Amino acid sequence: MQIVIFEDEVVYRFGPLVHFKPVYCLSTGCRTLLEKFRFHLGAGVVFSCHFRSYLKPVFRDRLPVFQPESHQERDLLLVNGRLICTERVASIIRDSPPAPGQCLVQGDDLLFARTDAGKIANQDGWSHDVVDSQLLASAAEIVTMDGFKLLRNIWDPVACHPEEVEREAGTLELGRIMGEVSSHAVLENPENIYIGEGARVKAGAVLDGQTGFVYVSPGALVEPRAVLAGNVFLGCSAVVKTGANLHCNVSIGKGAKTGGEIEDSIVERYANKQHDGFLGHSYISSWCNLGAGSNTSDLRNNYGKVKIVLDGREIETGEQFLGLLMGEHTKCSINSMFNTGTVAGTSANIFGSGFPPKNIPSFSWGGPGEGFQHYAMDKALETARVVMARRNITMSPDYEKMFRYVAAMEQGRKVRL
Repeated sequence: MQIVIFEDEVVYRFGPLVHFKPVYCLSTGCRTLLEKFRFHLGAGVVFSCHFRSYLKPVFRDRLPVFQPESHQERDLLLVNGRLICTERVASIIRDSPPAPGQCLVQGDDLLFARTDAGKIANQDGWSHDVVDSQLLASAAEIVTMDGFKLLRNIWDPVACHPEEVEREAGTLELGRIMGEVSSHAVLENPENIYIGEGARVKAGAVLDGQTGFVYVSPGALVEPRAVLAGNVFLGCSAVVKTGANLHCNVSIGKGAKTGGEIEDSIVERYANKQHDGFLGHSYISSWCNLGAGSNTSDLRNNYGKVKIVLDGREIETGEQFLGLLMGEHTKCSINSMFNTGTVAGTSANIFGSGFPPKNIPSFSWGGPGEGFQHYAMDKALETARVVMARRNITMSPDYEKMFRYVAAMEQGRKVRL
């Protein structure tokens, strides 16, 4: 039996956050969804990943890609990539998978399916970019389940984040100090603190483990007078700038640079939010840059539930706190302001005074004063190439093809709208 983590049709609710990655590479808590699968399944369980076709060339060197034509085993266990993996999920995959021809469902969501490879793939690959879960379930024996957590909406990585941070705190190796800590730094309750090899904590920094953990991965840097408290996770080689205040469920990805005040937010790898300004209940994707003094609102003045705008429709999120959801390679100028529940698309360039609209199109250029124009793809691509080079990462031809594909896809979507 082959185990395959798959994307279904619901993935399209998560753009722009998944324009440049599969849905199971979204983060909530301290790990991506895929990292949660790896952690709970353990090294002894082998699985592969299903991608939308345009993503496969970029990820094939980093993740195990399911190739139907290269496997003799036809018996598949499909696992929904939107699932938040726990020990219960891992136990089903390892020990009690559904019988052949069965689908385990929760509400409208297909969680697991045991099927023959021929029903979803042919010798040339997957029949469709995503698994049609409704079609698959219609020809299977249905077993109804409940109590599973999975992402269903674009704001769910932020909404699930506090609970996931608390849950994953018990899986972290806390109470070990292996990096370089200045004698003038303050570590409160070091039993709740981890500092990995090669990490550095400078003079005047405060790591407060009294109200939650502080995890500083190998190679990370905490600069002078930075304060980290109440569940803060720093990825490898992440940087927290001088005077920063990170508190209450903050997850910072590999190589990201952060400063100012951040709470209840996820900042993906290689993003920049290194100046003063407030970021709350937000999701910032890789390669984004927030200019100095940029601020997000994450609570309405009347304390009501936050609404977002997607495809021209206003949608109730049911969340009281929700800030900015920003797609990859998007930039904003100094002193930018974002209203509650703003969705900024992929590779947008935002500037000007006042609040921009709550839905900023991908590959657009402008601001609240003069509106937004189309951001020429070649210019956007060149900027992305320069930004990546500053982190010593060369844009590959496959990445450029993916970039161009998403630009064309988003332009076509705007025309249709």
